[in-house]
Amino acid sequence: MSKKTIIVFSGDYDKLMAAFIIANGAAAMDDEVTMFFTFWGLAALRKPVGAVANSADKSGLQKAFSAMLPKHAEKLGLSRFNFAGAGRSMMKKVMKSENVMTVAELMETAREQGVKMIACTMSMDVLGIGKDELVDGIEYAGVATYLSEADESNVNLFI
Repeated sequence: MSKKTIIVFSGDYDKLMAAFIIANGAAAMDDEVTMFFTFWGLAALRKPVGAVANSADKSGLQKAFSAMLPKHAEKLGLSRFNFAGAGRSMMKKVMKSENVMTVAELMETAREQGVKMIACTMSMDVLGIGKDELVDGIEYAGVATYLSEADESNVNLFI
């Protein structure tokens, strides 16, 4: 068995889709996969709007970052041709007609296959995101944990 690590830095829907497709492909090949979500990539792990009350102990800037970062993977925009959100809707329509899974479905499949998902605690602090705002079943760690995983990996991707 080999190990794969993926740094998920982007919060763009299409890039997250690529990250999860790669993770699922590697897991299906019996590889051990770790995804490390940092900065804008943390949006993929956020619970939907209304699922969590905003924390009162955030600074003004943290509240602003938290408010601007989309809440849930299916609310993210495309990296190109987003058209104020219409691009995502168009992409999802084509994906459905071609039987392509959504990011939320790809994430659930990754979980079922045992893909390890780690939220970067430093990025969470900077962006004012609490553990209660992220989906259940993930791990929390810093860059040292990611680097340890990457040292043992034969493939490391930055998306």
